[in-house]
Amino acid sequence: MRDYLGWAGIVRLGLVQSALGAVVMLATSLLNRVMVVEYALPALVPGALVAWHYAVQLSRPSFGHGSDRGTRRTPWIILGIGLLAMGALLAVDATLMMDSRPGLGLAMAVVGYAMIGAGVGAAGTSLLALIATRAPPERRAAAAAIAWIMMVAGIAGTAGVTSQMLEPFSPQRLATVAGGVALGAFLVALLALWGVEGRGHRVLRDQTARSNMPFRAALAEVWAEPLARQFTIFVALSMVAYAMQDMILEPFAGLVFGWTPAQTTGLSGMQHGGVLLGMILTGLLGARLRRMPGIGPKGVIFVGCLGSAVALAGLGVAAAVGPGWPLAANVVLLGVFNGVFAVAAVGAMFEFAGEGAGGREGVRVGLWGAAQAIAFASANMLATALTDVGRAMLGAAGPAYGAVFTLEALLFVSAALMALRLAAPQLAAPRRRARTTFATEQMQ
Repeated sequence: MRDYLGWAGIVRLGLVQSALGAVVMLATSLLNRVMVVEYALPALVPGALVAWHYAVQLSRPSFGHGSDRGTRRTPWIILGIGLLAMGALLAVDATLMMDSRPGLGLAMAVVGYAMIGAGVGAAGTSLLALIATRAPPERRAAAAAIAWIMMVAGIAGTAGVTSQMLEPFSPQRLATVAGGVALGAFLVALLALWGVEGRGHRVLRDQTARSNMPFRAALAEVWAEPLARQFTIFVALSMVAYAMQDMILEPFAGLVFGWTPAQTTGLSGMQHGGVLLGMILTGLLGARLRRMPGIGPKGVIFVGCLGSAVALAGLGVAAAVGPGWPLAANVVLLGVFNGVFAVAAVGAMFEFAGEGAGGREGVRVGLWGAAQAIAFASANMLATALTDVGRAMLGAAGPAYGAVFTLEALLFVSAALMALRLAAPQLAAPRRRARTTFATEQMQ
């Protein structure tokens, strides 16, 4: 019988997610602003570095395979968080050096962001695989909500604290604050992980033999599974739709609605508040929805995707109507359905990670994480490029942004329809039990 985690263990793993989010925030948000504003570098520099850290995360399946090979995933999580913290500190030093020695600073930043991507890949993949294998089935939706809510809380909380501590700005203050965040996050993760996994759980002999397969063979085995392949494509499609508005929402509000920087920042806050609300609601209702006939994880995903599509279509209308449209309410609605979609998708990932051949949970989670990384990097570039091209061709900001929001809505509709075609885990469970029974009989 599998040794499942209790609520305390799930919350402790959520704390590790908070630590990951806090350190990643340094690179993707704080250093982005410092490079562009304080050091007047082209926005392409931090944009390319963030895209590079996503590209490195294509290594996620390999890290997942590494954690599959043993009986404990904790060492991989600690290794990843340590690498992430050191990479963030190197990225900070590189940023400070760009003012005086830009060539060396840029080279150091490339290495630092590579370490950040590898650290996120090792720690994040192993952590999600640990939750997927050790959270009880009836608590997986709540576990997904806890993990993501705590990650968002870690990002938001760290952003708020660091913004206060960096005033007035100076390079020395930036280095001190970044060092405190990295060290604090590493210590929090260590304390949260202490003893939560135990000595490791027993695995079947056929799973142990399978875990010794080379990585390429393991990846090919997982890719041959219809559910794993379908969910990979779904993740890539839906995450492009989910992330495209990140780079264009605030400029849209400024150019089309005439909002000030403070107002557009508040608009992003409203959206994140809506995301948290959607996550909390999905986490609270997740176990009940799983028991309802015909709904399950893919039904909740469908609702989240379709609701997000409706909200994005509303933003498309807002681009044509202008200031008369209730933009704030529209953005909050988008956030709520984005939160529903995100938690439902992660909950489904926890469900689907155990489908198919045993001992492959890390590879599956890593494959889906790599698909998400590709989607995020592609979405950022695609949204900004399409907006620039649209403004040049149409001669106005409103129609250009409206076209991009409409495209996002169509992508979410496609993702919603694809979610309905995902194989339900309840249908695969009898087959998996039959395979396990057959394997046990053969060993007796």
